Amino acid sequence: MSTVDAIRVRRVYDTPEPADGARVLVDRLWPRGLAKEDARLTEWCKDAAPSSELRRWYRHEGERFEEFAARYRDELAEERARAALRHLRELAADGPVTLLTATRDLSLSHVKVLLEALREGE
Repeated sequence: MSTVDAIRVRRVYDTPEPADGARVLVDRLWPRGLAKEDARLTEWCKDAAPSSELRRWYRHEGERFEEFAARYRDELAEERARAALRHLRELAADGPVTLLTATRDLSLSHVKVLLEALREGE
């Protein structure tokens, strides 16, 4: 089993579970209506999130997802994001990691692209 197989994705609003392992928020903005204590985060990895400009352009419009994914992959190739990806892989090498997002539809989320990028870099 690869270290990236130890990474799963959940909504930050879901009740934390023991199987979550390290809980890492990968959104640029803090989730609305969520108290920091309730999130039970291990850390907040903003550098793995899409830029504010890209997020505003995308607006989670499904027909823009492919273009969004391509632009986000370009951002993930930048040094700060590459360092964040390395860090997430290191966390996963130590045990389970759960990437958390406030996004409602995980299938159209940046976390889907992020998980693919993590798998490709093994």
